Amino acid sequence: MSNKWTRKRMIWTVVVAVLVTGVVALLLMNLAAPEKKLEQTLPHRYSIDDPQFRREMSVMLGPAIVGGNRVVALQNGDAIFPAMLDAIREAKTSITFETYIYWSGEIGKKFTEALSERAQAGIPVNVVIDWAGSVKMDEKLLQRMEQAGVRIHRYRPLRWYSLNRINNRTHRKLLVVDGRIGFTGGIGIADQWLGHAQDPEHWRESHFRIEGPAVAQMQAAFNDNWIKTTGEVLNGDAYFPPLSAAGDVDAHLFIASPASGSESMHLMYMMAVSAAKHSIDLAASYFVPDALIVEELIAARERGVRIRVLLPGPHIDSDAVRLASKASWGPLLKAGIEIHEYQPTMLHTKLLVVDRELVSVGSTNFDIRSFRLNDEASLNLYDRAFAEAMTRVFETDLEQARRYTYETWQQRPLKEKLIEKFVLPLKSQL
Repeated sequence: MSNKWTRKRMIWTVVVAVLVTGVVALLLMNLAAPEKKLEQTLPHRYSIDDPQFRREMSVMLGPAIVGGNRVVALQNGDAIFPAMLDAIREAKTSITFETYIYWSGEIGKKFTEALSERAQAGIPVNVVIDWAGSVKMDEKLLQRMEQAGVRIHRYRPLRWYSLNRINNRTHRKLLVVDGRIGFTGGIGIADQWLGHAQDPEHWRESHFRIEGPAVAQMQAAFNDNWIKTTGEVLNGDAYFPPLSAAGDVDAHLFIASPASGSESMHLMYMMAVSAAKHSIDLAASYFVPDALIVEELIAARERGVRIRVLLPGPHIDSDAVRLASKASWGPLLKAGIEIHEYQPTMLHTKLLVVDRELVSVGSTNFDIRSFRLNDEASLNLYDRAFAEAMTRVFETDLEQARRYTYETWQQRPLKEKLIEKFVLPLKSQL
């Protein structure tokens, strides 16, 4: 009896060890960084307005910079959602839509109805929503769209055979209508984005409407994850019509993914910061820079670049992000980089303006997760007038922020410093 009991214990010990080993292996696979990884900073060789900068941006990030685009900056849900819904309701040939967050609520129902109506009218409607980002979605909304003929797929749902990629999510925000009108930025389909950032329950956000040749690059970006999800290519005039000039802004949209081009966003920020001569204005909802970015920012400041960073203040939606972020502020503040905390509500904008010449917007956060783990899409715009306009938007937000000083950072509570030690090892996952 004793020997039999001993054998059972041995068997269970082996089973538990195998299971634990498997779980640890899956965690390590999900935490692992991509093989292609930047390991050194970039020297300051040229400025943003140097033709060499644009040449290298085009070839290193993928899609070439194309002229003839018109871009409209939309501020907060009151302006963003009506513009997106109007475009959907007026669709004539196709709709492609990819988003991270799609939750239930007032705005979720409006998008569901608008997409469903177009599908019932015979328009091809193709939607990709992230599995993790849509966990709060009412299944009735999903069923409504499917019954109407919307082809809707969840990106990387939880499956036993894809557990090694569960940490790789699509964070892209792309809407393309008729292959001619595109939208990108930071907004999700949830009620906290309604309104005009009037209180802590309504977030501050920016989103962008694009017409012109760059829209074809947005459509190609959507195709990237549509192919991964369905194995199908969307092409033809309904998706890629001839596009003539709609404005005079030079632009390109590029993507990043752990599967390919995992360092594109990281490289873009490094190139932009290293080229700066006069100013860098950055609004970031999540700011957890790695050592290379910190070094690059300090180098820019040392050569006389004014750097202003605008971050969420008391209403950030992730305390872990706040702690991991604040732990890295000391060297930046000591170097003379300005950090400001937005006070009224959660700041969810993603905006970079360099030398009032380059503007970068899209889904990408200024953190390691966006640089290496998420599927992201960013739109770079090269236009002085647009950059000046976005600088004014940035400075309007700055008026509602409180500057954080190096002295304040040194005097932060001991409890906060101790918690930072536990959060920092996980900063790539935040």
